[in-house]
Amino acid sequence: MENGKKYNKKPQKDAKAFKGGEKKKYDSRRDSFREEEQNEGLIVGRNAVRELLKSGRTIDKLLVQKGEREGSIVVLVAEAIERHIPVVETDRAKLDKLTNFAVHQGVVAMAAEKEYCTVEDIIAIAEERGEKPFIVIADGITDPHNLGAVIRCAEGVGAHGLIIPKRRAVGLTPVVSKASCGAIEHLAVAKVTNIAATVDELKERGIWVFSAEAGGTPYYETDFNCPCAIVLGSEGDGVSKIVKDKSDYITSIPMYGKVNSFNVSTAAAVILAEVSKQHRS
Repeated sequence: MENGKKYNKKPQKDAKAFKGGEKKKYDSRRDSFREEEQNEGLIVGRNAVRELLKSGRTIDKLLVQKGEREGSIVVLVAEAIERHIPVVETDRAKLDKLTNFAVHQGVVAMAAEKEYCTVEDIIAIAEERGEKPFIVIADGITDPHNLGAVIRCAEGVGAHGLIIPKRRAVGLTPVVSKASCGAIEHLAVAKVTNIAATVDELKERGIWVFSAEAGGTPYYETDFNCPCAIVLGSEGDGVSKIVKDKSDYITSIPMYGKVNSFNVSTAAAVILAEVSKQHRS
């Protein structure tokens, strides 16, 4: 079996055309300072951020005002880098808006709503349940409402966990937690440095990787009855090319109306429900 996989039932490979498929342009690299990043869940000011770093609590990112760094802020940035916490430089005006004009002293930390687990932890959950691994990968989702809805879908259909990237994507913010309607408390979430490398690791573990993208086999004709990971792409760009190329198969939702795609959380509900049905057949 290729890629060192032990599963002996090969999913269907014949791809069928996806109607439409044109994607709108979207810059997923832009700063994610929108209404979802409310002052809830933010740690503001140098002393508060220093204590947060000391606590060892999971931190999504450190936001630092552009310009010359001096004094204690240099130490805070150095410690964040040492702990592999993303450091994002931004304008003072954006920090002011984000903190509702609190005295931020040029530094704001964004802490996760819950502790992240590892990919190994997710696989262990499947083993403990005596089930084939069923993992969801969010490849660059930037809208917290979408990520929260995906978490709700994944937990509702019995997925064993969700994998998200450290950079260029939303983390487990308060808005994500609220949008998940409590599901975030019941689903294991791992945050990884590189989604493409994680896909390689999953394949080495015998897990088949399916990207939800245009141009693949219709989801209802795809054989998901195997250890699998379903990759859902960002709102505008979809699954990144490198992850798509590394995937074993592409699965699609045929579109028959005038719109050419579903919102990522809607697509998640459709495809993940099919995966769950097949795993329980």
